Amino acid sequence: MSSALRGILLKLASVVLFVVMSAMIKATAPEVPPGEAVFFRSFFAMPVILVWLWGRHDLTTGLKTSNPLGHLWRGLIGVTAMGFTFAGLGLLPLPEVTAIGFAAPLLTVIFGAVLLGEKVRMFRMSAVAAGLVGVSIIIWPRLSVDAATQAATLGAMFVLLSCVFRALAQIQIRRLVAKEETSAIVFYFSLTSSLLALLTLPWGWIVPDPKQAVLLVGAGVLGGIAQILITSAYRFGEAGLLAPFDYAAMLFALVIGYAVFGEVPTAPMLAGAAIVIAAGVLIIWRERQLGLKRGRARAGLTPQG
Repeated sequence: MSSALRGILLKLASVVLFVVMSAMIKATAPEVPPGEAVFFRSFFAMPVILVWLWGRHDLTTGLKTSNPLGHLWRGLIGVTAMGFTFAGLGLLPLPEVTAIGFAAPLLTVIFGAVLLGEKVRMFRMSAVAAGLVGVSIIIWPRLSVDAATQAATLGAMFVLLSCVFRALAQIQIRRLVAKEETSAIVFYFSLTSSLLALLTLPWGWIVPDPKQAVLLVGAGVLGGIAQILITSAYRFGEAGLLAPFDYAAMLFALVIGYAVFGEVPTAPMLAGAAIVIAAGVLIIWRERQLGLKRGRARAGLTPQG
C-alpha cells in the first residue's frame, strides 16, 4: 500500500469516527449539558492518547512542553468551540451542524491574514466570500423570530460561534507547532479541556444513566482514536492531498442523521453545503499551489476545536 493511500484511508477513518462521535453526543444532548459532554469527550480520550504515545515510545516527547500557557490558551479556545458545537447538536440536525461547521476553515483564512499577517490574495478571498454565501444559505431558514423555530435559530448561532472559536484555535495551533510536537498539542488539549469543562459543574450536571454513560464514554474513546488517526494520516500524506477528505463528513452525517435520527436534509441545506464545500476545496487547492504548509496544524485540530 502506498504512503499516500494509507494517509487517505486513515483520514477517512478519522472522519467517520468523528461523525459517529458527534452522533453519540447528539443522542445524549436532550438531558446532558454541553459542559458535561465536553468533559466526557475530553477526559476519556486521554487514556487512548497516552497508550498511543507509549506504544510509539513517544510518551516523554508527548508530555514535554516549553509553552504551557500556549497550550492553556489553545485549550480555552478549543473547549469553548466544543461547547458551542455540542450545544448546537442538541438543537439542529446532525448534517446541518456538519455543514455549518465547514465555515471554520473559511474563517481561518481571514484570521490568518488579520492575526498572523498571512498574505491572502483575491482568489482565496473570493473563495471565502463564496463559502460564506453558502453558509448564509444554510442558516437563512433558521433566522426567524417565530417561537416555533427559536431553538433552531439559537442552535445555528451556537454552531457559527463554534466556527469562530475553531478558527481561532487553528491560529493558535499554527503558533504552537513552530516549537511544540503535535503529540503534545493533542494531549494537552484533552487535559486542559477536561479541567476547564469541570468549571461548568455548577450549571447543572446530571448523573448519567447506563445508556448515557456508555454513549458519553464511547464518544470520548472514539474521539481519542479519531484524533490519533488524523494525526497519523498527516505522517503519510501531504496536507493538500488529505484536507479535502474532511468534506466526506457531510456524506457520513447525512447517512447517520437519516438512519439514526430520521433527519431529512432540506434543499437550502444541501445547496449551501455544496457551495461551502466547493469553496473549501478551492482554498485547499490554492494553498497547495502556493506551497503553504498546514499539515502539522491540521493534525492537532479536532472538528470541535
